[in-house]
Amino acid sequence: VQLQASGGGLVQAGASLRLSCAASGRTFSTYTIGWFRQAPGKEREFVSAIKSSGSTSFYADSVKGRFTMSRDNAENTVYLQMNSLKPEDTAVYYCAADLFGLCAIGRVESRLFEKWGQGTQVTVSS
Repeated sequence: VQLQASGGGLVQAGASLRLSCAASGRTFSTYTIGWFRQAPGKEREFVSAIKSSGSTSFYADSVKGRFTMSRDNAENTVYLQMNSLKPEDTAVYYCAADLFGLCAIGRVESRLFEKWGQGTQVTVSS
């Protein structure tokens, strides 16, 4: 599977953005997809993930209530709706695929995600 993230941009605090992660491959619907982000000088951190069926998603505490993941398996695309953006959300956002379904709530290390897309920059000004 190959992943491509898009939708980043420069917005003011309080605004919204929707990131997309488009995937190739007929088995996309079987993978858990996650979003991670990396700010300058910081380690990559988990943001959210959605299970293959789309019925289960989980989020980092820092984005819970503001970000929502969804997926359209027919279109091989996952979305991250980001509302009420804050300057601390500024980072490069990456989507990634957990090919073996290992990640779960409390188990979201980046090493569990085998395939990664290129990042998309999100910048939130104050």
